[in-house]
Amino acid sequence: MPERRTVALVTLGCARNEVDSEELAGRLEADGWQLVEDAEEADVAVVNTCGFVEAAKKDSVDALLEANDLKGHGRTQAVVAVGCMAERYGKELAEALPEADGVLGFDDYADISDRLQTILNGGIHASHTPRDRRKLLPISPAERQDSAASVALPGHAPADLPEGLAPASGPRAPLRRRLDGSPVASVKLASGCDRRCSFCAIPSFRGSFISRRPSDVLNETRWLAEQGVKEIMLVSENNTSYGKDLGDIRLLESLLPELAEVDGLERVRVSYLQPAEMRPGLIDVLTSTPKVAPYFDLSFQHSAPDVLRAMRRFGDTDRFLELLDTIRSKAPQAGVRSNFIVGFPGESEADLAELERFLNHARLDAIGVFGYSDEEGTEAATYDGKLDEDVVAERLARVSRLAEELVSQRAEERVGETVRVLVESVDEAEGVYGRAEHQAPETDGQVLLTSGEGLRVGRMVEAKVVGTEGVDLVAEPLFEGSLACSEEAGR
Repeated sequence: MPERRTVALVTLGCARNEVDSEELAGRLEADGWQLVEDAEEADVAVVNTCGFVEAAKKDSVDALLEANDLKGHGRTQAVVAVGCMAERYGKELAEALPEADGVLGFDDYADISDRLQTILNGGIHASHTPRDRRKLLPISPAERQDSAASVALPGHAPADLPEGLAPASGPRAPLRRRLDGSPVASVKLASGCDRRCSFCAIPSFRGSFISRRPSDVLNETRWLAEQGVKEIMLVSENNTSYGKDLGDIRLLESLLPELAEVDGLERVRVSYLQPAEMRPGLIDVLTSTPKVAPYFDLSFQHSAPDVLRAMRRFGDTDRFLELLDTIRSKAPQAGVRSNFIVGFPGESEADLAELERFLNHARLDAIGVFGYSDEEGTEAATYDGKLDEDVVAERLARVSRLAEELVSQRAEERVGETVRVLVESVDEAEGVYGRAEHQAPETDGQVLLTSGEGLRVGRMVEAKVVGTEGVDLVAEPLFEGSLACSEEAGR
């Protein structure tokens, strides 16, 4: 009988990384590894790193060091880095962080079991020399699908695998193993990005944009629904580009209604939308399709024209406000969130005031604010006009204070509304919490329900908003409607 091998996956960064971790978990479990939740109980701790910004990279290094500290004090024998930071830096990371017993890039994912076994046995797997992954696929999107099979695309493992390859899964299962029992799961719609934002390094290590086929997305969603998932969130670097390499830039508009009809599913959410690529038809589908959340995660980044052009982006305050007016004319309760960078090279006080003008009129439900810092390998890192760190910090604090005030005001506007809440936690001491349609997991606040009678995790309940706590809502369940919804959701 083969020796029992245990592995723990520690995931940092975005929802796309979570999908990648579950693919790695599926591959490892299919090859006989036992997945455990705690790194201290694992022979190998695999840390799925984030390589986006300095703070995220620091968190990744800290997680690797923390896992390394377990060696010699328990079961853990090896610590391995995977994910974006490992792909982006490869050998450089391995040399700078000898505490990691292995640094594996995306090309290693298909052979992850063999790689971990080699490392566990005391062998060495040479870390890769990073390369620009945009060059691995044809420049023309229409020519990419034929080349996709030869390129490692994390999170793109096909569905309809031979039965039994993924244990405890049916023939429709993807090569994926859920790592928690949450009623919410992300589904990767595409990978990579063709945009060339001057501050962003992601395309260089995630590669050019390539869509998953609709049949794979549908099959994975059906499988997740069979596992008890009630809400899926479609993720990629840019969902508005979905289908352009499959010959149909409007493919998302036809896919969303099909996903919404999957048995057992209660909500479909789309994240990562580019304002410059929003189409009237997509807005219509997002605001009128039953079970598709009228939720708009719009990547504005700024609203002053000069700053946006320096970022290699498009739009301005008035055009962005027009877009929001269009959305709300179709769905007044629609949720909108966005992120913004302040202190970008050359940003003037007038530019910052223009951003504040936009924020004051936009009525966003959630706002993320980040201070600019150079990212190596990006165009913006070469720009003149860099602002002093203390100026960037002051602007970050100033806009963050405004953002906190504005999202609290927006939450207060929702008092009196009826919202559909997906219950995500039920605790006798802490209460019952869930999320409404305008709230994405982890980023946009939550709803505290004033009563938990008859409710359990995974139930959908209608509730009336009666108060707020900052960005969070307090809502009273409408029991007659909510219990009907609950019974339907539990079938």
